[in-house]
Amino acid sequence: MSEPNGSILGGLRVIEVSAFVAAPLGGMTLAQLGAEVIRIDPPGGGLDYRRWPVTGDAQSLFWAGLNKAKRSVVIDTARSEGRELAMALICAPGRDAGILLTNFPPRGWLKYEELSRRRADLIQLTIQGNRNGGSMVDYTVNPTLGLPYLTGPESAERPVNHVLPAWDLITGQLAAVGLLTAERHRYRHGHGQHVKLALEDVGLSVMAHLGFLAEAQLGQTRERHGNDLFGAFGRDFVCADGERVMVVGLTRKQWKSLVEATEVAEGIAALEAQCGFSLMDAGNRFRARTDIARLIARWTASRSLPKVAEAFDRFGVCWSHYQTVAQMAAGAAVNPSNNSMFSIIEQPGIGRLIAPAIPLDFSLFARPPAAPAPRLGEHTEAVLLELLGLTSSEYGRLHDNGVVSGD
Repeated sequence: MSEPNGSILGGLRVIEVSAFVAAPLGGMTLAQLGAEVIRIDPPGGGLDYRRWPVTGDAQSLFWAGLNKAKRSVVIDTARSEGRELAMALICAPGRDAGILLTNFPPRGWLKYEELSRRRADLIQLTIQGNRNGGSMVDYTVNPTLGLPYLTGPESAERPVNHVLPAWDLITGQLAAVGLLTAERHRYRHGHGQHVKLALEDVGLSVMAHLGFLAEAQLGQTRERHGNDLFGAFGRDFVCADGERVMVVGLTRKQWKSLVEATEVAEGIAALEAQCGFSLMDAGNRFRARTDIARLIARWTASRSLPKVAEAFDRFGVCWSHYQTVAQMAAGAAVNPSNNSMFSIIEQPGIGRLIAPAIPLDFSLFARPPAAPAPRLGEHTEAVLLELLGLTSSEYGRLHDNGVVSGD
């Protein structure tokens, strides 16, 4: 059985005032679960409206990707009349309303104390760079955590950044969790609150969760290990046709499958006798990774990718094939006929795209299909009339005066 509207968060309303990754991702997560997420932007679009990657005519694929299923309202908050409209939307009545998600500084019209005077049970979640409100982004947080000195080949002498904004992504998901947690508290006790979430603290906490912090505190120095999996066996190998694969032997089952598939059992037994320890232990596999890799490399180097894939799949090896983003985009994993998370959408200004719905798949709720990002200001008139009770003539005056705009 599923909800009549097919959305688990149907009825919940969130106002989003944001830019770039973390806050828009948090809002989109809620929107894809069925919440009404209304994004407020200034005329001409916000800081991220033209963010790369872009199409040939400068339409942002980044903006379209992080704002799916939202409603778009354009208000000039640089003007007092515009700020009043935005604050009225944030504090609009309703048990499931009065929720703000932002990564802009909580001052001026976004100051929690000011907004909560208008609605006492307001929930506001503010994403910050650091816990003191200072400016940081993923690409400045990561260097402070030491990871660029662990990323890259063993021979690297300089720090190596990576392209995935991991801390933004985790922060975005935590923002959604934080809003839902605060909303549950309000539902039970009637209290609003201001929740602050610092990007740097997200990175620091994860470094502690994964043992990096404790390792350093105990005086243990982590070195670069290239593509090797730290603490177990995992490495990339080249096939006879030049294709490259990644294999992982983290668990005992994975390790046994890899040994069987690559026909190296005798070599592994001899290596265990030479080393004096069992390679059924993950840590020992890491210690002996170079010798293990020599055995497996001979096997993969004598076989083409199809032959390697056949053997790996037959024995249940944990592995993958290195491919480009273009190859991934043309592959079965994102094909709607193979993966129900994806569907074809018509993205305004861009065209037909394959787009994902929420990855969560609930047994009692139908997963809403992917929905495109709105045109900038697409819902300005409808939202202001619906939520604030403006008349068409009042909206027309605001529009003519440049306070609001709509597509």
